[in-house]
Order: sequence, then structure tokens, then C-alpha cells
Amino acid sequence: QVHVVESGGGLVQPGGSLRLSCVVSGITFRLIDLAWYRQAPGKQRELVAGVTSGGVTNYADSVKGRFTISRDNDKKMVYLQMNSLKSDDTAVYYCKCGRVYWGQGTQVTVSS
Repeated sequence: QVHVVESGGGLVQPGGSLRLSCVVSGITFRLIDLAWYRQAPGKQRELVAGVTSGGVTNYADSVKGRFTISRDNDKKMVYLQMNSLKSDDTAVYYCKCGRVYWGQGTQVTVSS
């Protein structure tokens, strides 16, 4: 059984930073593509950043230069370092493992 669990969300002021973490179990982690998505109130879920099993990364235009996705195959974890946060980044952030496995989400609120 696959488990995907996010952590690290919270309240941060504009311009601040947060680091999200996601731990995965029950799957051959090193062979799986991973991604972070987010969903703001009243909006569709959108891709924020992805990293392939080979380490190739991609980012939404809105976060390029501010967010960094990384993975640790030994620890079976994927991270999202978020810098220069804006109010528009406020959303529930979800970790996606492979094509079908999702975490429960972690809330990120950017507000003064």
C-alpha cells in the first residue's frame, strides 16, 4: 500500500520562505516521477513543480526562480523549497507520486 504524506506548511509573511516535505512509502521510489501541485480556493489544482526519476525538473512559470523541487531517493522524500513567497502562493499544496498517488495536502498561507 502506497502512502504519501506532506508536511511543512504554515503561515508566512510575504517575501518569506517555507520548505515543504513529502515522504513516500510502499513503492519503488527511485523509479517514480514526483510533483507538487497546489489548489487555491475557487481554483483548479495546478502543477507547481515536477522532478522525474532521472532528476529532470520543470516548473510553472509563476514559480520559476523562486521555488526549487528536489528529491532524496535514499530517504524516499521530495521537497519544495519556496522563497520570495507572495499572497498568490496561498493554497493547499499536494504531493503527487507517480500517476495516481496523492497526499492529503498541506496548507500554505502567505499573509501579513
